[in-house]
Amino acid sequence: MTPEMILTMTVLAFVIFLFVFEWLRVDVVGIMMMVLLPLIGVITPKEAFVGLSSNAVCSIIAVIIIGAGLDKTGVMNQVARPIIKLAGKSEKRIIILISSTVGIISSMMQNIGAAALFLPAAQRISKRIGVPTSRILMPMGFCAIIGGTITLIGASPTILLNDLMVLGGNKLEPFGLFTQTPIGICLLFSAILYFSFFGKFVLPEAGGEADKGVTASLIEEYRALDTMYELHIPAQWEKSKSLEDLGIRTKFLLTIIAINVSDKKEKIFVPRSVNVLSANDDIVVVGKEKNVLMLAEEFGWQVKEGLDVFAESLSRTNAGMAETIVSPRSELIGKTMSSVNFKEFYDVNPIALFKGNKIFYGGLTHVKLQMGDTLLLQGPWEKFHMLRNRPQKTLTFSSALEGEIMRPQKASLAVTWLLIALAQIIFLKIQLSVALMSGALGMIVTGVLSIDEAYQSVDWMTVFLLAGLIPLGIAFEKTGTAAFIAHGILGLIGHPPPIILLAVIGILTSFFTLVISNVGATVLLVPLCMNMAVIAGGDPRMAALVVGLSASNTFVLPTHQVNALIMRPGGYRTVDYARAGAIMTVLFLFVELSILYLFYGI
Repeated sequence: MTPEMILTMTVLAFVIFLFVFEWLRVDVVGIMMMVLLPLIGVITPKEAFVGLSSNAVCSIIAVIIIGAGLDKTGVMNQVARPIIKLAGKSEKRIIILISSTVGIISSMMQNIGAAALFLPAAQRISKRIGVPTSRILMPMGFCAIIGGTITLIGASPTILLNDLMVLGGNKLEPFGLFTQTPIGICLLFSAILYFSFFGKFVLPEAGGEADKGVTASLIEEYRALDTMYELHIPAQWEKSKSLEDLGIRTKFLLTIIAINVSDKKEKIFVPRSVNVLSANDDIVVVGKEKNVLMLAEEFGWQVKEGLDVFAESLSRTNAGMAETIVSPRSELIGKTMSSVNFKEFYDVNPIALFKGNKIFYGGLTHVKLQMGDTLLLQGPWEKFHMLRNRPQKTLTFSSALEGEIMRPQKASLAVTWLLIALAQIIFLKIQLSVALMSGALGMIVTGVLSIDEAYQSVDWMTVFLLAGLIPLGIAFEKTGTAAFIAHGILGLIGHPPPIILLAVIGILTSFFTLVISNVGATVLLVPLCMNMAVIAGGDPRMAALVVGLSASNTFVLPTHQVNALIMRPGGYRTVDYARAGAIMTVLFLFVELSILYLFYGI
């Protein structure tokens, strides 16, 4: 063992230590590798920063921008809608549908691309049904990685296999596109079953403001509010009365924020006092549950279990509440909301008015506003963003805003640029990073996203984490550390039975793919393991296949591109990957070897 090997292994141990104890953020650890490795002399300064221009990192940046463009134009809403419809509010069904969908998509394109493109849809589904993002993204990410094992072109390691299978100067019989498909399908199925039955034990339960949302946090601060309730006016209710005549706000301290007019098949999201309620209409109110029940009992209306007619339009991703303060130079000072036609002008619903030490829930539109008064408003996020961007700062926002101004008119352009990028990869064999970056650039040039929005969409923590781990992989290969470990382990096992040899190869590859790139692990181990298989009397093609498949068995650390991608959105820590990924690693090897033994004549 050379001094360079000892230094490299020491650095690896140091990195794993920092990942486990989280003394530094993971991207800081990545940057540390770019600085430390050339300082100790195991790689050159040029090699230290090659990760920033690598195909993998540039591809991730491009595909995140493409995903942001699809999300901005509402395409991901269309993807999420059928999944929500099928799954309802069942966390288990959500995991099954999202994970299987991403896994299948990943079988025909790079797994990082499948995961990044579906990330916005998964986040929207999470917000919509109130399931923590952390419960969805890890199964999705693991299945995106596993999906690459279904076909020969699903992941970089298996794409390389046919070119690497040379033994004694002779090229071995190549694998077909679907040679490994039975193994990949069983792996994907086992992962979905694993998270379906054991997800509640191994997946982290995220909490805090990020998962609860701005609206839920604001409702907690106002004692007379619970949540939104949807009510149905039955057919036997023969009265047709205006909101002013019904006096719902004054009598029950409830605010009607939406009306579904059944006769006209029209939805009103900022109801006025002149709007009329009739039989078969549906309404949504905000207030205390006991007041909602009193309203329903008095008028004979039906309270629904949750949002039904308005489930999409009033979901957390589309609408919510914001707290605003009357600005010092506001034109509202000294006026009432009714006198300035507040609803018509701002197109949002006033829910409560905090004035002095008193909160108004009823009759607030007739109270004169003064500087510093606080208004709790409800409406589409898009309206709030437009209100905040107005030159005249009539109202100042004191709470964060979710959502954004969507560009549905650009949806066809977003999809077109995605298809152009994919066509370059599939048909023209253009390098992944170049093809994806051309799609991202097309979205910016055609106005799907502004350049600032593109920059803001990129998770730079992921970028620097991966860019820092790539030079560590280079150090492992350049110093001979990887080859030294591989030869040492394979030298210890002697001449075992073929299935035991394949198990050792699978474990060895699974370890290497955690610390160096899966491509690097494949290039290093395929020739070595094929020779070991020949010596042991086994099939060298099967040894190569195990290396190619096991290079996707990388779940214990956030070192794979997909794991790094979902780390920040899911709020994961390294220990979360270790807890869920350790069992997944063992399950992956067990299923892989079992299918090889039973159906591939091992």
